[in-house]
Amino acid sequence: MVEFLDRVDAGRRLAARLESYRGQDVVVLGLPRGGVPVAAQVAAALGAPLDVVVVRKLGVPFQPELAMGAIGEDGARVVDATVVAMAGVTPAELAEVEGRERRELRSRVARLRRGRDRIALAGRTAIVVDDGLATGSTARAACQVARQLGAATVVLAVPVGPPESLGRVPEADGVVAVAAPEPFAAVGLHYLDFSPTTDEEVVSLLDEAAGRLRRQGARALPDCDVEVSIPAGPVVLEGHLHLPEPATAVVVFAHGSGSSRHSPRNRFVADVLFDAGMGTLLLDLLTPDEERDRAKVFDIALLAERLEAATAWLAARPESAGCRIGYFGASTGAGAALWAAGAEGSPAAAVVSRGGRPDLAGDRLAHVTAPTLLIVGSRDEVVLELNREALDQLEPPSRLAVIDGATHLFEEPGTLAEVAVRARAWFAEFLLHVGADRGGAR
Repeated sequence: MVEFLDRVDAGRRLAARLESYRGQDVVVLGLPRGGVPVAAQVAAALGAPLDVVVVRKLGVPFQPELAMGAIGEDGARVVDATVVAMAGVTPAELAEVEGRERRELRSRVARLRRGRDRIALAGRTAIVVDDGLATGSTARAACQVARQLGAATVVLAVPVGPPESLGRVPEADGVVAVAAPEPFAAVGLHYLDFSPTTDEEVVSLLDEAAGRLRRQGARALPDCDVEVSIPAGPVVLEGHLHLPEPATAVVVFAHGSGSSRHSPRNRFVADVLFDAGMGTLLLDLLTPDEERDRAKVFDIALLAERLEAATAWLAARPESAGCRIGYFGASTGAGAALWAAGAEGSPAAAVVSRGGRPDLAGDRLAHVTAPTLLIVGSRDEVVLELNREALDQLEPPSRLAVIDGATHLFEEPGTLAEVAVRARAWFAEFLLHVGADRGGAR
């Protein structure tokens, strides 16, 4: 049943199906929230601008799940006169529903755009992207709104959907999908990782896409933004390296068990760090075969050894040689990051742990001299206590930051953004704004 690792994987595979649109006057429109990470990959692959298409359904007053129309930005409005007539909705009732939904639309647009102008669609091809299609009502409304906003051609693109829904989108000039399984389950069941997408992640993806277009327009030197393969003893690790030009600091991510370099949470944090001027390396510390071996998943010494191999690989690359190194560890990955940082001669200049298990670093924890920030949710009670005990073994200026209301995965609204902001400040202080004699080098 699983078709995709996560929305990033789905976006890359969907982009391959849309290659014919490269070089055309295209705007990629993601449906908030879950469609935006998919759309971001499509936009990057096509070299196209990324925007959101924010729509609100106009539900019949006494049966809100029945749509009688939809609204979008800049006054875009589509009303199904047949449904209005059959339901006996009066002009006053329609106006009341539209007014309420228009207020909610403005609020949501303000949260996601944060002052950014909508990208004009007039005369262009709009590729409307969601993370999957079920009934298709929202995606169809988005296609209608894109047309109302002036798009000459509208294409609906989704990773997965049932054949009957994919074949019933008259509002689009074309429909593109990676998979159309039959029978079809819920969209989320076709993903290994279908974690919720936050408003902060949407904003970060829009910012990243806008920055990419600015750099293209200015003909600046391209950033290093590539998939990489890293030798580590008998295996080769897969990773994604993103370096600014020039690069002075790189944060290496060590993911927790069951996660990967495609983790939407760590990618969100990585984007925030990159925007602050830091390079990032997201990598899988285990091969796909090894990930199925639970003993290896919790072999902290092995994970730390792989992390050290990736760090040495970075030091040998011309574009990252001489960069100050930080480690960002999540869950069990934090144990590996601290194990590696506690090794004799470790180049780690700063460490951040998100919901981490520093206790898994064992005796190495007492040898960590890199300034370390332990970030834990207030509702992650067992892990919070483990981090309090770990702080006693770390040297100043290491600190514990407790995010109020957060659980282990920081899925609560705003909590992941707070993690990213705190990590950015920590790495900026100890990687970007200090002399070469500070940090973890011994």
